Amino acid sequence: MITLYTFGPAFGLPDASPFVIKAEMLLKLAGLPYQTRRGNLRRAPKGKLPYLDDMGRLVADSTLIRWHIEKTYHIDFDAGLSAAERGTAWAVEKLLEDNLYWAVARVRWLEGDNFERGPAQFFGMVPAPLRGLVKALVKRKVRQMLWSQGLGRHSAEEMTAMAVQGVKAIADILGDKPYLMGERPCGADATLFAFAASLQTPVFDTPIRAAAESHANLQAYLARMRRQFYAEFVGQGVFAAESGAPAPVEAAAGA
Repeated sequence: MITLYTFGPAFGLPDASPFVIKAEMLLKLAGLPYQTRRGNLRRAPKGKLPYLDDMGRLVADSTLIRWHIEKTYHIDFDAGLSAAERGTAWAVEKLLEDNLYWAVARVRWLEGDNFERGPAQFFGMVPAPLRGLVKALVKRKVRQMLWSQGLGRHSAEEMTAMAVQGVKAIADILGDKPYLMGERPCGADATLFAFAASLQTPVFDTPIRAAAESHANLQAYLARMRRQFYAEFVGQGVFAAESGAPAPVEAAAGA
């Protein structure tokens, strides 16, 4: 049995991390049996989640998990796509993971109200006398990471404008197709769904979320993917209860 190590549900989403949702979506798309368990960053092979244990073989990083699934189980997530379409799908993934991710991280971790509604909940197990210091140290680390990545060198307005343009580009590529590249999901749909759902959770009030919500095709896509792959999960936003759906699950904090 494949075991996927995760943070766990948070913010009304199946997981606090879009990379974890991406990895789980890949397992769903592949039709492979799996189970999820709460992971520990200190025990993770590369100090981050998700990672996968496939009968003793550990695979860390969502992209490497994809390649492992494709190689081990002889699955081509992009079957039927032309070379140009495969390139477009890969470019969309990297736009989401290497650009939009950091813009969203900034507004969640470095804006007061959003931080208190979201990431601040991760520090509940820290002793109260130390909690403020630990929060400050982690936020400082996030600032340093954003600076090193490059987006953190821009003003909030400039970074937001870039993110909004990225959202528009993805919506334009999706167009009126049911899935990113056509009539069936491809590998990049695991990433698109994970990140689109994550940035639109109503827990956080951001102009990036507002931009995504302004694209009707993205809303239809999210609803379609949720019904197909996460009908059993009920949270907030795209995962909100629908008529006849079970009661909402309790969202636990990740780390």
